[in-house]
Amino acid sequence: MPRIKKKKMAKFVIEGGHRLQGEITPQGAKNEALEVICATVLSKEEITISNVPNILDVNNLIQLLIDMGIYVRKEGNNIYTFKADSINEKYLESDEFLSRCASLRGSIMLVGPLLNRMGYVLIPKPGGDKIGRRRLDTHFIGIQKLGADFAYDADQKIYKAKAEKLTGCYMLLDEASVTGTANIIMTAVMAEGITTIYNAACEPYIQQLCKMLNKMGAKISGIASNLLTIEGVKELHGCSHEILPDMIEIGSFIGMAAMTESELTIKDVHYDDLGMIPDSFRKLGIKLERQGDNIHIPSQHLYSVDTFIDGSIMTVADAPWPGLTPDLLSVFLVVATQAQGSVLIHQKMFESRLFFVDKLIDMGAQIILCDPHRATVIGQARQNPLRAAKMSSPDIRAGIALLIAAMSAHGTSTISNIEQIDRGYEHIDQRLNELGAHITRVN
Repeated sequence: MPRIKKKKMAKFVIEGGHRLQGEITPQGAKNEALEVICATVLSKEEITISNVPNILDVNNLIQLLIDMGIYVRKEGNNIYTFKADSINEKYLESDEFLSRCASLRGSIMLVGPLLNRMGYVLIPKPGGDKIGRRRLDTHFIGIQKLGADFAYDADQKIYKAKAEKLTGCYMLLDEASVTGTANIIMTAVMAEGITTIYNAACEPYIQQLCKMLNKMGAKISGIASNLLTIEGVKELHGCSHEILPDMIEIGSFIGMAAMTESELTIKDVHYDDLGMIPDSFRKLGIKLERQGDNIHIPSQHLYSVDTFIDGSIMTVADAPWPGLTPDLLSVFLVVATQAQGSVLIHQKMFESRLFFVDKLIDMGAQIILCDPHRATVIGQARQNPLRAAKMSSPDIRAGIALLIAAMSAHGTSTISNIEQIDRGYEHIDQRLNELGAHITRVN
């Protein structure tokens, strides 16, 4: 498989005011893809994964595995086969490996698999979105309890982990971290004895990872709960696995339809795995209908925000699953700018994810940023549509929110640093243009 070329810097030029019409199918889930691709390192046998999203973060992780010596074969559109029967130990200690990992946050989930396979791992402090501190304590404390030794080189910003023997134990996680839970699971599946993880994350991504590992021969029970029991096994085998549709992209399309007054059908959404996402949009007054496994959003000029039963202002807040995913709060915030009524957006889990609201304020939105975690949005009921603006995407989720804002705005907007959007959304400009959007990618 050829090396994936790094994309040139690019920007989107968006002509706002165009309605969308038609059907769109969501890509595979980015967050699940990063987890299950890392899990292929645990077995020497072939593992085939389908519905792999063609996005920057996933492609970079696949290329990293190739450079580690893992055999990767592309079977067709969005289908890959991995075989980790050989791993290049020298590459794992190279400056190139450390540099590549530093720019890819998902690489942190290689710690557990590599400890099981190699007994040691060097991993740099990972990069990714600039959305405040995203500590790794949960990962490392959990893995330490299983028998690994960790050291941190502050000068080089490199974590060094070593484990002569991994042994199962009971642990209560200090936070229900999704990637932390995934890393601990991938460490525990081949540890000797039984591991019990309490306060485990239970998002669909984690459920899918556990189901795939069980297909490979792991013994994990308690899937879909926050109490996982893992009986360690000596080896794991090959399997086939299909990634769920991306719930964040589905939510982004719902918000996009609402803001642009569009009629849109989102196909094959795995509705039962969306949790409270549909009902959270309904709180903003957005109409959406379940049609089998599809979601239909009718064209809607005006949507009114609910209040609580006592008449107080509606709050939309993130929480660990089955609460509302934090990755969609940026979309809820931009959608609320044109609602009738006011809403408090409370982003509890990341401290800098709301700082993009100054760009929306420049576009004419009425938003009060209360603190790094809370913003009050005073909906304009489409009386004062957003104005076009020149913007830069600070992270994946803020980037899609700014794209939605630009699509609904009067005039032509420009969004630079769209590599951030490409990290999480597959050919988003092409797919939306097929529905009637006017988005031009300019290198």
